[in-house]
Amino acid sequence: MHPLLVSGAALAIYLVGWVPLAALLIYVLEASGSLGWEASAAIVIPACTVYAFVCLSPWYVMRMTPLRGTGFTRILATNFGAAAAAAVLFLAIARGMAVLIARFVAFSGADRRFLPHAPLLFGMGVLLYLLSAGMHYALASAEESKEALNREMQALVTARDAELKALKAQINPHFLFNSLNSISALAGVDAARARDMCVRLSDFLRSSLRVGERETVALREELALAQNYLGVEQVRFGGRLQVEEQVAPDCEAAPVPPLLLQPLVENAVKHGIASMLDAGTIRLEAWRDGNALHIRVENPFDPEGATARRNGLGLQIVKRRLAARYGDRADLAIESGERQYRAEIVLPYEVA
Repeated sequence: MHPLLVSGAALAIYLVGWVPLAALLIYVLEASGSLGWEASAAIVIPACTVYAFVCLSPWYVMRMTPLRGTGFTRILATNFGAAAAAAVLFLAIARGMAVLIARFVAFSGADRRFLPHAPLLFGMGVLLYLLSAGMHYALASAEESKEALNREMQALVTARDAELKALKAQINPHFLFNSLNSISALAGVDAARARDMCVRLSDFLRSSLRVGERETVALREELALAQNYLGVEQVRFGGRLQVEEQVAPDCEAAPVPPLLLQPLVENAVKHGIASMLDAGTIRLEAWRDGNALHIRVENPFDPEGATARRNGLGLQIVKRRLAARYGDRADLAIESGERQYRAEIVLPYEVA
């Protein structure tokens, strides 16, 4: 069924659009002088009312001869043939109305005076049908383009979701590898602390797996995971690793991708605290600046003992995750001073 026939409001708008066309035909017939406006209206209004529904038939013709997969010649031949047949029907209706009203004294001879206008009405019938066909093809093409765009957008969303899942899947093995190395290094020095670290690691992995399945987590949860990880590492480093946290209250509930900070705090320990002989402090900060949420991880390092990490795997994962989720609305900025290293994430501030 034609889409306009399903919606009463759309059909009413379509029929109203025929009012100016009917008025134009009435004016043309009346201006010739052979038919008065009353007779012209009595002929044109019923004919246009019926023909308005006839001009919905290009929708069915279009479905039989779509633009894709149908030769241009066939499309033209089919639509011109249908237009000629429809125009004959339009002319027949108008002729029938002229014969009908000629029975009344007021319109006597209207059937004879109508005959000179037959070619004009036939031509108008062909033109109106072809205009309707062109509009149907244009609307179908626009709808097809819209569907193609929707499919493309859906494909992009699917690909982005797949990339996010793949990137998150890379994080856990990367972290686990580093943690097991830490436990291995500690086991030969202090078995009790190694066991304690295993327990803490187990608790952390359980928490990280729970939140890792979610699309977003509250910043307070993400920071709690980071604190759990640093608690694991504090078993290894003891007093050498200190942690400070400064988070604005209005940022605690802000949603962020899960495990986003994990690579940053790993880097802060591995390339910062681990490279130093003295104690060092890792600072976790978060604040809001307008519509932007800033999250900063800062740590000291020994320039003589630290290894290059500007393009490390962890930082690449964070950048790719931000790009996949937020596009150019988020970024990871790295700043390395003489003895201080700073990684700052900027992403849109969203309401939970």
